[in-house]
Order: sequence, then structure tokens, then C-alpha cells
Amino acid sequence: MSPYLRSAAHQPVDWHEWNEEAFARAQAQDKPILLDIGAVWCHWCHVIDRESYENQAIAKIINEHFVAIKVDRDERPDVDSRYQSAISTISGQGGWPLTGFLLPDGRPFFGGTYFPPEDQLGRPGFRSVLLAVADSFRSRRADLERAAGSLADAVAQAETFTGAHAAFDAGVVRSQIRSLGEHFDARNGGFGRAPKFPHCSSIDLILEEYQRTAGQEDGPENGRHLAAMAETTLLKMARGGVYDQLAGGFHRYSVDERWLRTSRRCPTTIRNC
Repeated sequence: MSPYLRSAAHQPVDWHEWNEEAFARAQAQDKPILLDIGAVWCHWCHVIDRESYENQAIAKIINEHFVAIKVDRDERPDVDSRYQSAISTISGQGGWPLTGFLLPDGRPFFGGTYFPPEDQLGRPGFRSVLLAVADSFRSRRADLERAAGSLADAVAQAETFTGAHAAFDAGVVRSQIRSLGEHFDARNGGFGRAPKFPHCSSIDLILEEYQRTAGQEDGPENGRHLAAMAETTLLKMARGGVYDQLAGGFHRYSVDERWLRTSRRCPTTIRNC
């Protein structure tokens, strides 16, 4: 069992792993499925765990009205990809934790990411969402079937892309390099704003492009820019709190732009930067 699933073992929710048995149970009991997809490095996954899944009253609602399935995003990226597409279509954004509501056959009809435990600032709380979904499943089943049908295309498209192959296009690399340059934070290193992830694959791509263009006519000028992006990012990370001084490697991400603060609930480090 993955670390993420083990971290939920003490929760009062009757969690099931992603398998045929869980779906058979949902169909036999004619209950909707509550799908939680997250990871041990995900800050808001731990927040919803603490606020909602460890709450006895909310767990009672889940156990009574749903079959709950918990999935480790790192262990099952195929499942994550499938439902990210559907939930993004519903809410306009994806991410983790992914909180999906599925028909017993696995078709999604509603979902989102993080929900606060109670209603606040005009936003429905998780308790209200759970009760509303359970009521809709009982009294408006046909509407949910139609919603699931409209999302089927988004799920099918995601699965079509899985394993797809095409001829290599060098223009894609150039496009990615341009995008990285546009989002590069020259002061603090890294790409974009907080929260900041190491994006090791992006740094690898920059260094490979630096080596590839070294012998070209515009190589020196372009190379200095590429080297500066990689060097600045790695130096700022190494000098910030995101670097694990005891175990080595870097924390999964920083919650600020300067690589100083990491989530206390996300001590997992990576070592390939």
C-alpha cells in the first residue's frame, strides 16, 4: 500500500482501493462513489484529510451514502488523468485533492478539488455537498445520468491521448523553451509564482538545449540565457528552505516565491535536481 493510502488508515471513512471489488460494492448497494485522488506531497490533500475525512460526523455521511475510493496520484496516474479531464470540465480547474462523484459504474457527474468542511464565504462546505449529491442521486438520478453522459467525451479524449504516439517535432521543444523563458523568475529563480515546484524536467530540458545549441551561430548568446535560468534556479533553491539540510535533496515544493517556506505536512524530498 502506498504512503498516501497508509496515511488514511486511521480515518473513520470506510476507504476502498481502486479495484473491481469497490465498483461491485457500489453497484450492489446502488450507491454513488466518492473518489479522492491525492498524494503524500499534496498540502491541501492533508488539509481536507484533517478537516473532513477525520471528522466523525462527515465520515458518517460518507459511509452511509457513498462507496469511498481513495487513489494515490503517483501510483495511478492513469486514473488521475481520466478524472482530471472530467472534473476540470465541471469546475474549470483541476488539481489535488481531486474530489469526484461517480455513478456506480465509474462515470463522473460532479466534482471539484478542495472543499472546506462547512459553508463559508458563499462557498458550499463538504458536508453540504455530500448531502446534496446523496439527495440528487436518490431523487434526480436521470439528471445525473445525463450529466455523466455529457462528460463522457472529456474522459474518452483523455484516454485517447494516453499512449498516443507521433513523429518528433523539434518545434515543440522550441515552444517549451520560449514558454519557460517567459515564465522565468529572474530574481528568485524558478518558473511562475508561488507555490513553486522544482520542475526538474524543465531544468533538464534547458540544459540539454544549452548543450545542443553550443556550436550554433547564436549559441553563445542563447546559451548564456539558458545557463542563467538553470543556474539561478538551482542556486536559489539550494540557498532556500526548500533544500533538505539533513537528508539532502529538495522538498516537493515551496509555498512562497523565494523557496523559503515548505509545507510542514509535505516532507518528501526529491533528489534528481
